[in-house]
Amino acid sequence: MTAHAEVAPIARIHGEPILAVPEDLYIPPDALEVFLETFEGPLDLLLYLIRKNNLDVLDIQMAKLTAQYLVYVDMMRANQLELAAEYLLMAAVLIEIKSRLLLPKPKAAQDEAADPRAELVRRLMEYERIKLAAQKLNELPQAGRDFQLVQVWIENVSPQRLAQVRPEDLREAWLGIVARAKITQHHRITREQLSVRERMTRVLRALRGAQFVAFESLFDAAAGLGELVVTLLAILELAREGLVDVTQQEAYSPIYVRLTGDGNELEAA
Repeated sequence: MTAHAEVAPIARIHGEPILAVPEDLYIPPDALEVFLETFEGPLDLLLYLIRKNNLDVLDIQMAKLTAQYLVYVDMMRANQLELAAEYLLMAAVLIEIKSRLLLPKPKAAQDEAADPRAELVRRLMEYERIKLAAQKLNELPQAGRDFQLVQVWIENVSPQRLAQVRPEDLREAWLGIVARAKITQHHRITREQLSVRERMTRVLRALRGAQFVAFESLFDAAAGLGELVVTLLAILELAREGLVDVTQQEAYSPIYVRLTGDGNELEAA
């Protein structure tokens, strides 16, 4: 039997067995810390102490609970001072409650004064309910912790089924297209070139050789409203210049137009 088979190695570094602790090995005093309990806040610590000592939440023994709480707070102050602030605040609350319980009270005020532990008991019971609910939620299966999500890619893609088109749907679609076409229809408006001067010449020519001409006969109703307006303006302009005379025999009788001269004045101008 060899020497390596008789002494088991205490550790292996890079596959090499270490049979004894090196003499120059230095381990700092605070290199290893063991935390047996972790608390999520002062209420969590108080609830832990109450359950650990089998205390009744509705009838907390403040002296015993405060003493044990201060022991834990001293441990935190020695290691994690920044985390001990909220625990110190709770310690002050516990000491205040303990002091109020120790102070004597007048007989008249004993019946009316509320229990100074009531608010703390309410907070502890509410915290315990929330903590139990959180534990139940944590017991539910969670993706990544209790099971893994699996994705399966399927190469064959099922054909997409299209809805059946009814004749009424086609009719509604067509009416929509026609309506949009009417809205977007373009209208081109052009200006008609009409000359009052040229129309005055035509009126004079129509009156030339006639003694009286009916007022309505000088208008062409089929030529459009623009032609009618220009003809009316031409007759009024001729009357204003004294080249024609617009007359009627009596009220509501037909209107006639006649030349006052030979009708060559305008062409001569």
